[in-house]
Amino acid sequence: MYVCSCFGVTEEQVRNHAAAGACTPRRLAAECRAGTDCGSCVRRIQGLLARNCPPAEATASTVAPTAASTGAVPRAPVVPAVPAAPEVGPMRVPAALGV
Repeated sequence: MYVCSCFGVTEEQVRNHAAAGACTPRRLAAECRAGTDCGSCVRRIQGLLARNCPPAEATASTVAPTAASTGAVPRAPVVPAVPAAPEVGPMRVPAALGV
């Protein structure tokens, strides 16, 4: 049965991608584009992935450690400075308008 009719992705294809490691809608979308057009299939995809992927705790060992898990103090992101707006002088009215 089709899950994503926009790209013709079936339940079996979703299960196969999940077995290969695409266990989030975003990773699945990167593999087969399912859920990236109209979005009506995203909830169905989430349900299929929930049934076909290991729980998050089981995959936690394959995820890189975060600052919280290592005890490191997170740094604030560097934000580039915004250039100042140019100075604007008085508005000039063309003489032809007679103002």
